[in-house]
Amino acid sequence: MTRIDAKFAALRAENRKAFVAYVMAGDPDYATSLELVKGLPGAGVDIIELGMPFTDPMADGPTIQLAGQRALEAGQTLEKTLEMARAFRAGDDTTPIVMMGYYNPIYNRGVDRFLADAREAGIDGLIVVDLPPEEDEELCIPAQAAGLNFIRLATPTTDDKRLPKVLQNTSGFVYYVSITGITGAAAAEATDVGPEVARIKAQTDLPVIVGFGIRTPETAEAIAAVADGAVVGSAIVKQIEAGRPVAEILSYVAGLAAGAHRA
Repeated sequence: MTRIDAKFAALRAENRKAFVAYVMAGDPDYATSLELVKGLPGAGVDIIELGMPFTDPMADGPTIQLAGQRALEAGQTLEKTLEMARAFRAGDDTTPIVMMGYYNPIYNRGVDRFLADAREAGIDGLIVVDLPPEEDEELCIPAQAAGLNFIRLATPTTDDKRLPKVLQNTSGFVYYVSITGITGAAAAEATDVGPEVARIKAQTDLPVIVGFGIRTPETAEAIAAVADGAVVGSAIVKQIEAGRPVAEILSYVAGLAAGAHRA
């Protein structure tokens, strides 16, 4: 059982929904980013998604793209992202960390080396948005053999014919993308999301967490009410982009988490 599996088991026992927060590792700099990540569990975050900065983030909108650019310009690397996870683990051995990003930096490091380093650093799962199920032998299956969850994205265009393929080697949870398009592009609507979550849950026992387009505690609550939890990324990153103090960002995150937990 991974930390992700344990977290969802605990949430089910408490009859609570999950709140997942995404931040880009190294944005705006390593020290500030680490301080923020360390503060997320205290703000009510159940699972941390740690972005791996990359030069060509094709699934991301301007907010996440700029976050990755700021991180890279500040000297963030894949090695430093792993260091950040190790530093976090020194004080927290229970909150799950999912590394999210693109395959190129992992391929460049070498899959076997990356997986060994990720496990050692305390990473629990991976979301690699540019590796479809047809490429499962490349990273997904080795990752699961190494004890890491491999989390897949489902979208509004994932029809009933495609869905079983998407789910076949997924573990940890399913990340449902609530809108068609890039991150930060539109607002999520629970009335649209609810039937889609039900459709996915009819084909898997995994938790279904919904992200994209959640910016307020009210939307987090509405989305979590029709799913197993909510993910917020771009809205948090915008707070970082605005140069707000870490304490202020964590207060904003706490409001979102409270919304999801009310569901």
